[in-house]
Amino acid sequence: MKSQRQDSPHISPTIENLSQAIYIVNRHAKTAPNPKFLYSLKHEALMKLLRQGKAKKVGLHFSQNPKLSQQQSDVLVSCGKYLFHIPPTKADFKDLPHLGKLDGSVRNPKSTLSLTQAKKLLQTYTGIRENPTHEARKKKEYQKPVFKKLGESYF
Repeated sequence: MKSQRQDSPHISPTIENLSQAIYIVNRHAKTAPNPKFLYSLKHEALMKLLRQGKAKKVGLHFSQNPKLSQQQSDVLVSCGKYLFHIPPTKADFKDLPHLGKLDGSVRNPKSTLSLTQAKKLLQTYTGIRENPTHEARKKKEYQKPVFKKLGESYF
């Protein structure tokens, strides 16, 4: 018996496809319940593209959401038609120009790639696999509340 669901055709790992996949993964990571894996997938893919010379570091931007400090910078990375931010290294502060505040008018192009396709492509490209404990997390069983009679202790 044939499977009802057809797998999407394999997407080749071109710079354009990889940058679209990183864009989709990054966009979904912002609202994901557990974004850690998606952000690590984005980071590893960008680092591999940088090592291969297929992406390049443009400069530093002030972060829009600094953590505990007043100011924090992120590295702006150009890959294909897309721009991304990654955390800086100490060398980045020496080597890259500081571009100041993030320009809100510059936007990445839209992409029609699904999250599933994007994750598959980046996992194939980087070799990273998702931890199955997060993937198949079971819901906690419902436990009825226990009501004590007035004056009884809960302990």
